[in-house]
Amino acid sequence: MTHRVLVSDKLSESALRVFRDHGVDVDFLPDVGKDKAKLLEIIGEYDGLAIRSATKVTEDVIAAAANLKVIGRAGIGVDNVDIPAASRRGIVVMNTPFGNSVTTAEHAVTLMLACARQIPAADVSTQAGKWEKSRFMGVEVTGKTLGLIGCGNIGTIVAERARGLKMKVVAYDPFLSQERADQLGIEKAPLGKMFSKADFITLHVPLTDKTRNIIDAKAISKMKKGVRIINCARGGLVVEADVADAIRSGKVAGAAFDVFEQEPAEASPLFNLPNVVCTPHLGASTTEAQENVAVQVAEQLSEYLVSGAVSNALNMPSITAEEAPKLLPFVKLAEHLGAFIGQVTDAPIKKVEIIFDGAVAGMNTTALTCAAIAGLIKPQVAEVNMVSAPIRAKERGIRISETTRDQTEVFDSFIKLKVATEKGDRSIAGTVFSDGKPRFIQIRDITVDADIGRYMLYTSNRDLPGFIGTLGTECGKAAVNIANFQLGRDRPGGDAIALLKLDAPAHPVLLKKLREGGMFEQAKSLEFDVAS
Repeated sequence: MTHRVLVSDKLSESALRVFRDHGVDVDFLPDVGKDKAKLLEIIGEYDGLAIRSATKVTEDVIAAAANLKVIGRAGIGVDNVDIPAASRRGIVVMNTPFGNSVTTAEHAVTLMLACARQIPAADVSTQAGKWEKSRFMGVEVTGKTLGLIGCGNIGTIVAERARGLKMKVVAYDPFLSQERADQLGIEKAPLGKMFSKADFITLHVPLTDKTRNIIDAKAISKMKKGVRIINCARGGLVVEADVADAIRSGKVAGAAFDVFEQEPAEASPLFNLPNVVCTPHLGASTTEAQENVAVQVAEQLSEYLVSGAVSNALNMPSITAEEAPKLLPFVKLAEHLGAFIGQVTDAPIKKVEIIFDGAVAGMNTTALTCAAIAGLIKPQVAEVNMVSAPIRAKERGIRISETTRDQTEVFDSFIKLKVATEKGDRSIAGTVFSDGKPRFIQIRDITVDADIGRYMLYTSNRDLPGFIGTLGTECGKAAVNIANFQLGRDRPGGDAIALLKLDAPAHPVLLKKLREGGMFEQAKSLEFDVAS
């Protein structure tokens, strides 16, 4: 059977050759990505789609893609792909998360140096025939402190380069362990402390609800006077208007931005300000990076279409077709177990042990471990999948171990996740029932029997009279409907937990009221990726 792939954005000849070498028919139509009507007209003919950033794979494009099996993005960002729509249609979405890491890190360092020495403005002035040496007084980076927001793959490379420039590095990353920070020769610090120490600040995190506007007027007020801010990560991490105001006031000495809240950035509060360097999202724009991700995406798509191998998938585990029927429910269970702990803990994770008991111990536990780790770190690292999760965990100094055993007496199979953090240990266990649906069976060694819903509320408290009524009353006041209510305790008067399945997310006001009421030690809103 011959497979057909459409390349709708620019890809190198080397990448096209990869498709042909695998026996895949490839149509190179680099202008189709900008012509949605044409894309809608022809997409139904193809098994695979290779794109960069120009092609917008929206829900209507996916609906028209009758034969499409896989979408491959040459690059890391997949904002231009409707992943939920693709998942519903059974279309695998892949990216190439590491092909442009060095390039992006180098661009951040380049912008930092250009900002420190006012290179762009000095170049314009000199080429205009002026000789304004006194106007462009810069600062050295040697001996200065670089503050990192995010110390994952790209952030680590920036830290290494900065150390080579004899800079001190202070990093804020909830998932960075002290051990990993020591290995890198950097200081780990809370966000506020990092703000107060840094001479330069550079961002290397995805755009999530937790990171959006992480630098705003309030954050800037905690920074040193004369700080310089560099953003090569994502637009929306920084409130551009607040940085512009701070530059005018003299609080911020300069800024360098490669990404903007609105792109293409035809206007920005930062434009035309002194000592502001702006580039048009060039972080991954080097010959080497573009070639790396182009060849990589061609290899991934070809291997999937020809042999079924899955690499760097954002919505599917890396498993074989033979394993899938039995393994997939446990993959989802492992992901839910990880997601539970990832959402209830804010402390850096040092160690993870995954225990496979019963029949599941004989399955592909590597895939299950990857699923659990992906679920665990996804709340902090949005762009993570089963392939990249172990790498991201290693970057953060997280030690991972597996234990397999055949000791279960109550269940045919169960998986237990034990996590050691800098503030204590957490554990959760689950199983898959005969209907194929995963369930939580133990939290903090307390027995429960909880169906997993999209929206849930988790609380912990001392086992005292009245907490059930309080939970129900407060949920009622907040107009939150309870679909299911599971309780557990270790002993009368001891530690107790509750896990509520809700029809809608628990509102922050409800969570605050529960936490501040004196009865609950913990109240967390949880969300799980479950089939509708």
